[in-house]
Amino acid sequence: MLKDNFNDLLSFMVVARERSFTRAAAQLGVSQSALSHAMRNLEARLDVRLLTRTTRSVAPTEAGEQLFTRLRPHLLEIEQELTALRETRDRPAGNIRLTAGEHAMSAVLWPVLKPFMAHYPDINVEVTVDDGLTDIVDGRFDAGVRLGEQVAKDMIAVRIAPDMRMAVVGSGDYLQRFGIPETPDELAAHRCINMRLPTLGGLYAWEFERDGRELRVRVEGQLTLNSLPRRIDAAENGLGLAYVPEDAVQDAIAQGHLVRVLEAWCPAFDGYHLYYPSRRQHTAAFTLLVDALRQTAYPTPAKPLSKSDD
Repeated sequence: MLKDNFNDLLSFMVVARERSFTRAAAQLGVSQSALSHAMRNLEARLDVRLLTRTTRSVAPTEAGEQLFTRLRPHLLEIEQELTALRETRDRPAGNIRLTAGEHAMSAVLWPVLKPFMAHYPDINVEVTVDDGLTDIVDGRFDAGVRLGEQVAKDMIAVRIAPDMRMAVVGSGDYLQRFGIPETPDELAAHRCINMRLPTLGGLYAWEFERDGRELRVRVEGQLTLNSLPRRIDAAENGLGLAYVPEDAVQDAIAQGHLVRVLEAWCPAFDGYHLYYPSRRQHTAAFTLLVDALRQTAYPTPAKPLSKSDD
């Protein structure tokens, strides 16, 4: 009875988490019919309905949600202990899930991950590239990468890149045709390549500062792109001015493909940080990656942004 309950409870946790018999069965390595049969047996033994099933979906009932909430911390603790036991082997091992924006992935994470994974072949890393403000706890990520000013105050933040600057760039042909803006206000007379914010849905307002004066300029143009490489390519092809990270266009500027404008209005600001919950117990594999990012990219110690969770 104990073995049956434990196995079926584990299966229930996966079904409740995935909200799908198909995905849960694939993760557990069983057939959908066997999984459905196990759930019916569990409900019969407990004499309570745990799942609401339709032809297209499955979701926990109120009782099922309560059971899921109560069991989840205990199962996570068991998983962490088993992971720690596996890591007593000679070679570090484990799984790490990260989320990062497109630029952070290409400029900071990827250059470190390539040698890191070659050095630690038993450490598996999954990175979800998402420019939105992802909730890493709800998304079950081990950590995320954001600009320092975007990290929540209850997180541990580790700087993994130096301060960065933005750059307004356009092709020489575009600037010859439409002129060179001398102040951000003059962008109103220009074609600008917009970016839509993934989290809030609005268009990103370009941010400037000079002599203590801060400006947020909402620009206009015929093109809106969420892809950083496409915005740079569009600017190189004379489709308008682009507002992009400075390091992403340094080569294009040096080669004469792009010309920088409004440089004096683009000061440095806090760069990328790896962030994670202060209360979470991390594996040795995760600690190794944190050290690699910190030491390779920008060596500074981890610091809590709030002492309340220490």
